[in-house]
Amino acid sequence: MNDGNAANRVIQDLRTLVAGSAPGTRLPPVRELTARHQASPVTVAEAIRQLVAQGLIETRPGKGTFVAARPDERHAPDLSWQTVALGARGAGADEMQALLALPGPGTIPLTGGYLDPELQPAAALGAALARAARQPAAWQRGPAEGREDLRAWFAREAGAALRADDMVICPGGQAALSSALRALTAPGDTVLVESPTYLGALAAARAAGLRVVPVPADADGVLPDQLAAAFGRTGERLFYCQPLHANPTGATLAAHRRAGIAAAVRDAGAFLIEDDYARDLTIDGEALPPLAADDPDGHVIYLRSLTKSAAPGLRIAAIGARGPAGARLRSARLLDDFFVAGPLQQATLEFVTAPAWSRHRRALRTALRARREALLTALRRHLPELTPPAIPRGGLHLWTRLPDGTDDVALAAAAAAEGVTVFPGRPWYAAEPPAPHLRLTYAAAPPDLMDEAVRRLGRAMARTSPGK
Repeated sequence: MNDGNAANRVIQDLRTLVAGSAPGTRLPPVRELTARHQASPVTVAEAIRQLVAQGLIETRPGKGTFVAARPDERHAPDLSWQTVALGARGAGADEMQALLALPGPGTIPLTGGYLDPELQPAAALGAALARAARQPAAWQRGPAEGREDLRAWFAREAGAALRADDMVICPGGQAALSSALRALTAPGDTVLVESPTYLGALAAARAAGLRVVPVPADADGVLPDQLAAAFGRTGERLFYCQPLHANPTGATLAAHRRAGIAAAVRDAGAFLIEDDYARDLTIDGEALPPLAADDPDGHVIYLRSLTKSAAPGLRIAAIGARGPAGARLRSARLLDDFFVAGPLQQATLEFVTAPAWSRHRRALRTALRARREALLTALRRHLPELTPPAIPRGGLHLWTRLPDGTDDVALAAAAAAEGVTVFPGRPWYAAEPPAPHLRLTYAAAPPDLMDEAVRRLGRAMARTSPGK
């Protein structure tokens, strides 16, 4: 998503208004600026932040944005030299900021990667953390790889192939993934990914200096013959995938393809990073076991996070591997963070081993099913052409195909101006997207708002349809 030009347009527009206005003059609101420049709210907010930092404008909570008092030009700092010193900005930064942006007041979120606060077990987590914080031992330095009992829990969840000694505790899945990519590759190497795939994986790979090669996937997951061909063509040794309720498509690797994927990885002498972020987000039926559970020879690098299924503040994940690969992962995590905060580890262990964890998972399954159905009902009523042909059996998102010729990025900006946030499909592809898509999240807003959210999306589509 190229928001750089949009940000420059917003900045230039505001500079012009400031130059011709007296101090204290109210400036256009964010919604008006997003519509005027076809920019995302995140881009507009970043433009405002830059001008606030330069002392040209000021924000007043609850009132808006205003022209600031004129600074003494003799004391105005000149930070322009930093542009030359820093060089080009890393790829993926704008998309990640947009992905993590908080919705504005009155906006209905149909994007985001975390549960609505109503679905988070905040009381149970808070009680567990309070108890852990009162224990002096929790504040002491523990093993760099994390508490053994917490590592053992993650190992059991992954299946019999991994042990506690193979696991290392990380401050969230993104940190684990970034460390794994750096530990298992060198700059200039290639990583294979499903297409489309998790935006954060693409950003982390590019930040590590890796070339990203997409492998086709469908509703049953990645295609084994295409994966084998990609290994043969590139000669590389790393494949990243989300076999369960993949983000953004919701696809699950079908049982009849698992052996083929394992064979392609084994025959290439390669590693497979299994991002099992959605293990606790299954809605229909029972989830297949992790690929790591049937991996006798150490090809699978297993990553499991609790953040998506519990709360954004529970920055606890684990990554595990056997043999020299595991040793490299543990070394990389040590260099990155030393270790994860002891009270958070202890509170996590208490939570996931208590009855509260099972109760939360049962309640979450029911709530996610209701929200998914509410969003599907709203789409069928107002935008039936966006109803996905395959409904994911779990996860947090629907992957919707847009009409040919639709500009998904412009549509997302127009939707934000209408008061509903959605995420365009383009950034989820490592190469050119074959068609325009939107990722619609059903976990971030309550069911009774889904109908109005889709109505607002419909108005945005009417404004940005290819015939307009």
